Amino acid sequence: MTQPTSFDPHALLADARLGVLATLKSDGRPQLSPVTPFYDRAAGTLRVSMTEGRAKTANLRRDPRAALEVTSADGRSWATAEGTATLTGPGTDPDGPEVDALVEYYRAAAGEHPDWAEYRAAMVADRRVLMTLQVEKVYGEKLG
Repeated sequence: MTQPTSFDPHALLADARLGVLATLKSDGRPQLSPVTPFYDRAAGTLRVSMTEGRAKTANLRRDPRAALEVTSADGRSWATAEGTATLTGPGTDPDGPEVDALVEYYRAAAGEHPDWAEYRAAMVADRRVLMTLQVEKVYGEKLG
């Protein structure tokens, strides 16, 4: 008889590079957005780069509560992180602290960029914002 394997939703969050971020619209209904998350289990944070002026950014500025769900490639496991978000940016200076935060996020999530000056300029031009979700609860399940 085989022992059931334990499921760790934190591990699924850490491995995921695609998720769905839920924020709250002004009428209380959820706004769902596909995002590229980076989960730092040790720090208890989940970070996402987003653009100023989008619905999710406006929603988080009004109400910082959010949740992010990820699923395994086969769709048989899922994990959700809930928490309170803070937003950094957008920055107007490619060498300013707002863009530095986006560089740190990129390095943690993807490693070194081939052209940091280009990346920094793009973050300012695109009006990028870094969301940091202080994770308060993680849960999930492996089906079958």
